[in-house]
Amino acid sequence: MSTLRPLVLLGSATLLLAGCADPSEPTGSSAGASSASATASTSAVAENATLSAKVPPAVKASGITVASDVSYPPMNFFAADNKTVTGAEADLDTALGTVLGVKVTIVNVPFDSIIPGLQAGKYQVGISSFTDTAEREKVVDFVTYFNAGTSLLVPAGNPEGLKPEGDSLCGRTVAVAKGSTQALVDLPARAKTCKTPIKVSTFPDGTGVNLAVTSGRADAALGDSPVAAYAAKQSGGKLDVSGDSYGNAPFGIAVPKNSELTGLLKSALDDLKASGGYKQILAKWGLESGALDDFEINAAS
Repeated sequence: MSTLRPLVLLGSATLLLAGCADPSEPTGSSAGASSASATASTSAVAENATLSAKVPPAVKASGITVASDVSYPPMNFFAADNKTVTGAEADLDTALGTVLGVKVTIVNVPFDSIIPGLQAGKYQVGISSFTDTAEREKVVDFVTYFNAGTSLLVPAGNPEGLKPEGDSLCGRTVAVAKGSTQALVDLPARAKTCKTPIKVSTFPDGTGVNLAVTSGRADAALGDSPVAAYAAKQSGGKLDVSGDSYGNAPFGIAVPKNSELTGLLKSALDDLKASGGYKQILAKWGLESGALDDFEINAAS
């Protein structure tokens, strides 16, 4: 990548349900790879020569492989060609690669397989709306980049009168993504106060979660607030968000423990904020309210 090359933002597509792809195949573009990018661009993001010089030679040569579950619009999803990865996190991936002067390749991986893949050395980075938690920090490090909560997604009109607070989900079938904070922390905590158990319906990706509600197989779904809001907006009147989001916490870029990239990624985020690129990416997707004032390493510790 040439010095001071502008960021090429990945294109958008108004899809509720993401397409399918072979999880073993790269699905996204690298910084500067126009063949997998759309037309939008910004001059706010450029290579930082000082940071680029600190990237390990092996990483410079190989590029950075980013593992992501590409089924969570507006964060990561497939465009209309069912090949190009688009979304706020996809744009952030590309921008980080631009700042560091490194090729970035996005690989579609089931959400609950990303952290084990990082531990096994299959990927260098995981960017897939991971909430930075103390439990996850035991096995990977995080660099925070966005703030979000959990929202309750229900059929249009909320016929059962379900609410994110209280015990209205007790005895109901609730869809969640496998390995998510909602599945691992939220629902187990709720279950402790329910006289009638919550029926947890777990799916490997966001597509399955949304379909469970629209098809009537689940009474509701719990998911990250930006994803739930986008799903409702794009559902053609089939879905609503009930009540307010709760449990706000930062999303973090996951990296293997003690990776040389951890500090560089934080510095690259700082660069993006200073240049205005960070704000521009969030504004493109209507996510300005989730912007962080500061980026931290292992904020949950």
